[in-house]
Amino acid sequence: MSARAIDCLINVHFGDEAQAEWMQRVRKEYFKQGEDIFGPWDMEKVLDEMDAQGVEKVVVMGQIGKPNGSPFKFVEKRPDRFAMSLGGFDLLQPMANIRNIEPILKSNPVAYLAIGPSFWANGTYNPEHAVYYPLYTKCVEWDVPLCMNAGLPGPPIPGEVQNPMYLDRVCQHFPDLKLCMIHGADPWWEIAIRLMVKYPNLHMMTSAWAPKYLPEVLLHYMRTRGKKKVIFASDAPVLSITRTTNEARALDLPEEVMENWMYNNAQRFFFDRLEGKSA
Repeated sequence: MSARAIDCLINVHFGDEAQAEWMQRVRKEYFKQGEDIFGPWDMEKVLDEMDAQGVEKVVVMGQIGKPNGSPFKFVEKRPDRFAMSLGGFDLLQPMANIRNIEPILKSNPVAYLAIGPSFWANGTYNPEHAVYYPLYTKCVEWDVPLCMNAGLPGPPIPGEVQNPMYLDRVCQHFPDLKLCMIHGADPWWEIAIRLMVKYPNLHMMTSAWAPKYLPEVLLHYMRTRGKKKVIFASDAPVLSITRTTNEARALDLPEEVMENWMYNNAQRFFFDRLEGKSA
């Protein structure tokens, strides 16, 4: 085992409730997984898998309005190993949305906020739309990174709003916003890379991508101008912590690049703030 790791996205909330029909279709047809991937999570088993794979910390996806869900319980019991991301926002109610977020930020180690443009309001609003602007403004004020799904989604929902080109004006208008594209950017990898070159605060997370299938154009960027821009994550249980860490370490990447991707970039972008370290 080589590089230590931080896994910046796992979905322990999947086991808290029955998944929608379209999620079951994605499980079966897209990821070709069994029904057990939506079962309850055992924290001790997760910790054992993390230890076996050299994963020091994990970010669990939490949902606003579900304070009794598994993500909150994981973070409460082991804040040394788990931090939280927070999603499930209603951007059409901006002030209520902000009032709901603030107390969670004050009482939990929230590594980042997360939203998928395709996954709410039937993919009606792209990231340039004014409905996002209160959230962008508050993320800058709170100094909390925002992660946004990019690339065509696996589920049968509208995907055009997740073209990373929509982030161009967002980054221009909010240069202080710490923004990360999650789940890669397929099929718009080159656009996403060009935007990361252009904007210092724009990053990418490789969640939901088996490392052995990452495109060479991204690996080249990671070896060159993007050494500090790409962040590792699994998106377990869709892709397990074990599979993604093993496949990542098998890639032909220089030691510095591997360490940055699997640990350093996440530590700097998400965790230094939580741990009281200067950026």
